[in-house]
Amino acid sequence: MTILLGVDCSTDPAKTGIALGHLQGEGVCIDRSARGASWRSPASIILEWLQGRGDVLLALDSPLGWPAKLGPSLAAHQAGAPLDVDANTLFRRAADAEIKRRLGKQSLDVGADRIARTAVAALGLLETLRRETGRAIPMAWGPGDKREWRVIEVYPAATRRAYGVVDQGGVLDGFGAALDYAAVDLDACSVDEADACVCVLAAADFLLGRAMPPSDLELARVEGWIWAPDPIG
Repeated sequence: MTILLGVDCSTDPAKTGIALGHLQGEGVCIDRSARGASWRSPASIILEWLQGRGDVLLALDSPLGWPAKLGPSLAAHQAGAPLDVDANTLFRRAADAEIKRRLGKQSLDVGADRIARTAVAALGLLETLRRETGRAIPMAWGPGDKREWRVIEVYPAATRRAYGVVDQGGVLDGFGAALDYAAVDLDACSVDEADACVCVLAAADFLLGRAMPPSDLELARVEGWIWAPDPIG
């Protein structure tokens, strides 16, 4: 059985939500959720939950790459000189433009927004997990990927849009049978934990082939890709 682990990433451990679940029919069942703290890092929670697990898909709510043209454009730039590239092309990834086109939701520009700090934190979390487990934890590019531990990028707001759910952080109602969160204590559950639960559903969408793949895989390997379905129903 594939274990699904969703992480709502943040630079602040106390605002990093984590949820664990598994496939249940055409949806997911959430088994537990938590958030980090100053005395308990998100990585330590994940390592405890996944100890001894052999088949794991991690779904991180954070950009995991930068626009392909950002680095080369800035590397050659001199102060005061113009940039001969459109700002959206410079700061926005193909994945962001595709989510906007398909679901009408503009994700934050990793090249020009504070979300870049979250991306650095997410990549640091991944590296900690690699170091502590000795696993490579590669990016997955399709549901047929059978490597034991792999990771994808997801975006809860896009998943909510796909399911026709209210586009608001922390919302779990409205997914129907696709998301069973009965095990979650809603009175104690933070917005970040709830979003991590939606990340788990996004992982299920990926495994079940509902999430749309990139049209340009080579570009996605550089920039990252947001795995989300087209509108459902």
